[in-house]
Amino acid sequence: MPPIREEPKTAIESLLSIARSTILNYMVKYDSSRIDRTFAALADPTRRGILQQLAESDRSLSDLAAPFDMSLPAVMKHVGILERAGLLTHDKQGRVRRCHLEAAPLREAADWIERYRAFWTNQLDALSAYFESNDSKSKGKTARKPKRSKGDH
Repeated sequence: MPPIREEPKTAIESLLSIARSTILNYMVKYDSSRIDRTFAALADPTRRGILQQLAESDRSLSDLAAPFDMSLPAVMKHVGILERAGLLTHDKQGRVRRCHLEAAPLREAADWIERYRAFWTNQLDALSAYFESNDSKSKGKTARKPKRSKGDH
């Protein structure tokens, strides 16, 4: 028999129930965002290496695969992930598939990181100022040695 779901008893419980489902739904939608795909693509060292090569110049798939100890189909899977993340595009020139770096998603990721860097820099500056002010206050006081009891030797 399935468990019986109790109805919320108060207005606050009702609002919390709605808020939880709204947040969960928002998170599910957020997971498919472009920045999530960008960070997921950047999480792999092979894909970062591919992007590093493309930052120098456009490359063919075989040129991209050359530095890696893996098959061409394996590199093509990495290229596909980068392409779905919007980090590269490709075009076919005859039989050769040439890849090109698309930097816009990297700029978005860098901007996102920058917002949090600024936040943490401000937080750490405030913490540093707090410790410096407490340190200067404590320098004005003389340190007392703890009293020894009769049992201490």
